[in-house]
Amino acid sequence: MSEPIYLTREIRRIEEAAKDIPLMERAGAAAAELAAHLCADTAKDVLVLAGPGNNGGDAKIVAVRLRQQFFRVTLAGAAEAATLPMQQNWGLIVDGLFGIGLARPVEGEYARLVDYANAQSCPVLALDIPSGLASDTGCVLGRAVRATHTITFIALKPGLLTLDGPDYCGEISVADLALDLKKLARPMAWKAGPDLFAEVLRPRPRNFHKGTAGSLAILGGASGMTGAALLAGRAALKLGAGRVYVGMLEETSIDPGAPELMLRHPDDALGQDLDALVIGPGLGQSGRAEALVGAVLASDMPCVLDADALNLMADNKDLRAACAKRRSDTLVTPHPGEAARLLGTSIPEVQSDRLAAAQRVAHELNAHVVLKGNGSVLVARDGHWFINTSGNPGMASAGMGDVLSGILGSLLAQKLSGEASLVLGVHLHGAAADAAGHGIGLTASELIEPARRLWNNWLTK
Repeated sequence: MSEPIYLTREIRRIEEAAKDIPLMERAGAAAAELAAHLCADTAKDVLVLAGPGNNGGDAKIVAVRLRQQFFRVTLAGAAEAATLPMQQNWGLIVDGLFGIGLARPVEGEYARLVDYANAQSCPVLALDIPSGLASDTGCVLGRAVRATHTITFIALKPGLLTLDGPDYCGEISVADLALDLKKLARPMAWKAGPDLFAEVLRPRPRNFHKGTAGSLAILGGASGMTGAALLAGRAALKLGAGRVYVGMLEETSIDPGAPELMLRHPDDALGQDLDALVIGPGLGQSGRAEALVGAVLASDMPCVLDADALNLMADNKDLRAACAKRRSDTLVTPHPGEAARLLGTSIPEVQSDRLAAAQRVAHELNAHVVLKGNGSVLVARDGHWFINTSGNPGMASAGMGDVLSGILGSLLAQKLSGEASLVLGVHLHGAAADAAGHGIGLTASELIEPARRLWNNWLTK
């Protein structure tokens, strides 16, 4: 089932609306149950770190409940930071120092406690969010607890899922505290997954032909970068587009790896009867490339803007204005560097609040946006947003974005909405990488076949 995501201010409104419910007791009970499970087969000595706020209150309830189950519990706060034995054989450490309200770097004795927890070899359970991790952004505030497990209360928070969050949270579980979230605060954000658009994931009817599957043109492939456009084209074919035209700036007659692709001059590709466009893979930044971006933006077809198309737009306010005026679905796929150029800011500024950066790009370009990276942030035109958690570090290799563009273009050509194409395509791209195998050496072309298999599985469930 789809999992909602809430910002800190939204969680606070939920807590206020549910103020007559014993939320702290429920949170402590849920965390104690998980803590007991985690150290059931290890040493019975548990260290509970309790801070000064509500998170510390949750931690103290955990300590009481574990003692009732005959665990040997040491409760420690700032006053005990200098007295904890470095060589103690803890079965578990419970991190209840700071929760989602932290807005400043962790310092002093609390920093000492964070460092102590990180130096131990036992499992570490964080309550709500690892102490030192910003709940809305995933930024580390000076230092943060590296948890092996996190139990988050009420609902997911973006900082658990993007930027540094996944490296600090470990395995995440949600304790909803028996709250009716739809009644208390209807969500505007979700963890990306195929269940969100189950209504469009249907098998094709038997009475079907390639014209019904849509026609897509991909524009790019300048000298020295022809592989980028061909990767996008191959991905689009495997994801079901009926016809794929690849408008190559560098003249190329055939792709031996996918002879089904129709390689054309860009003007010829644009002149076909098309359902969607992709521009950017290997496009370059020549005057000809800029003119092609303008032609795509002037069209009334759904389109995907990637790579050099975005770099050209960053340097040309007229192209950005043309994008903002479009009525057809526009999908924009920047990585942090491209987003920084589009926004006229720096990469660190973008990464300091990935959601805010993606929302700004979406607003300024009137587009559906994916800000790529660890926990890609997706923002739809209507304001809904998503975080994608599929994928792995093996995707840090050339051509991955080209394959994503081909997938997105293929879904648009098959008449999926811009929002559905964005969420399903980005999640599928990461899931295909997970299916292909984690680790160094994963290549972009290896994602195409597992993406095809997964897509067919989604359509037939």
